Amino acid sequence: MSYLLPNEFVTKLVDAGEAKIYMGTRDTLIRAFMAGATLALAVIFAVTIAVQTGSFLLGALLFPVGFCMLYLMGYDLLTGVFMLVPIAWLDKRPGVTLPRMLRCWGLVGLGNLCGALFIAFFGYMNFSMGGTEAISDVGLKMMAVGESRTVGYQDAGLAGWIVLFLRGVFCNWMVSMGVVGATISTHVSGKIMAMWMPIIVFFYLGFEHSVVNMFLFPIGLMMGADFTLYQYIVWNEIPTVLGNLVGGLTLVGLVLYTTHVRTQAKRVFS
Repeated sequence: MSYLLPNEFVTKLVDAGEAKIYMGTRDTLIRAFMAGATLALAVIFAVTIAVQTGSFLLGALLFPVGFCMLYLMGYDLLTGVFMLVPIAWLDKRPGVTLPRMLRCWGLVGLGNLCGALFIAFFGYMNFSMGGTEAISDVGLKMMAVGESRTVGYQDAGLAGWIVLFLRGVFCNWMVSMGVVGATISTHVSGKIMAMWMPIIVFFYLGFEHSVVNMFLFPIGLMMGADFTLYQYIVWNEIPTVLGNLVGGLTLVGLVLYTTHVRTQAKRVFS
């Protein structure tokens, strides 16, 4: 079959979460590095399209190419393991403990960060001709986004932090649906279609993705954007990571696991 039933693909998700725990440190870091780099390059691709065509919608429609590539290659994003590993823990899979889950998250986050910074350095060099020319229009757009999504939230105070957290929650609702999409078909075309749809929603609506931000804000700082590293960490990355964790775990992982693995007994009518 090209389509797997929910009880079949959710079991595959639990298996995948267990496999993340047992993966070697080297492999975890390499796969996470490549995921961060691939996603960051897709951001450059999408922003370039939006700036050159004047259509952000077109950029959002094409951004998922990066997400599809990295998951077809078996790479890992922090947002994905936020959803996958906890359901393996809830399923009491052998060896899946809380400390090992936290270690997995830490390694994947570190790898994603290194990959995103690698592309951020390339982007800075590319948009400024190695620092010898004025920042290009695409670079200026990234700087403006970084400023609005740090200083803008800070200016709103507590309300800004809450909105940022909620945008992180809704982001990983959609992104984790994309991760699920990679498992619901046995055909590459089916996987791509299922992954593509929710990623468009997250990107076009401007939700906050922790790994995207590991690229977007450092490159802004490299190019001289008007915000600080402190503002990026406190007024974007921390609430975004927390929101991504809550969104992926509750709105996707727990929901699918509860209703398709720990399914409630059927009602009996007399």
